[in-house]
Amino acid sequence: MKRLFTWWRSLAFPWRLWRIVERVSAADEVPERLPQRGVVLVGEAKRPAWAVFDCPCDTGHRLMVNLDRARRPFWTIDLRRSLSIYPSIDNITSERRCHFIIRDGKVRWVTSAYEEGPYDGTVGDSQRW
Repeated sequence: MKRLFTWWRSLAFPWRLWRIVERVSAADEVPERLPQRGVVLVGEAKRPAWAVFDCPCDTGHRLMVNLDRARRPFWTIDLRRSLSIYPSIDNITSERRCHFIIRDGKVRWVTSAYEEGPYDGTVGDSQRW
């Protein structure tokens, strides 16, 4: 039933892109509940240290992506058009693997071909939210 609700909820706003919904100064100020496809930036306004969002796989886990160039690995946010995060996000846990790219406000899942061999730059078109 939960999958049906998640699928229905995603149909309610299919045009909604990933976007920055809030900026906070510390990680403990990030709201417990975030809007669907919403990202919170943590840190100074000109140089945020983290991007926090709920994983697009809809299993309920939250991701914190480092934006501080002094620490490795780090990601870069581009807001020229819609939200893009570079490079891809590859979250591996004992329960799941979520490997995706956020470009121009949309999530593209990295294909399983990546797991079988070297990544050739192709991206899956299926959007699972």
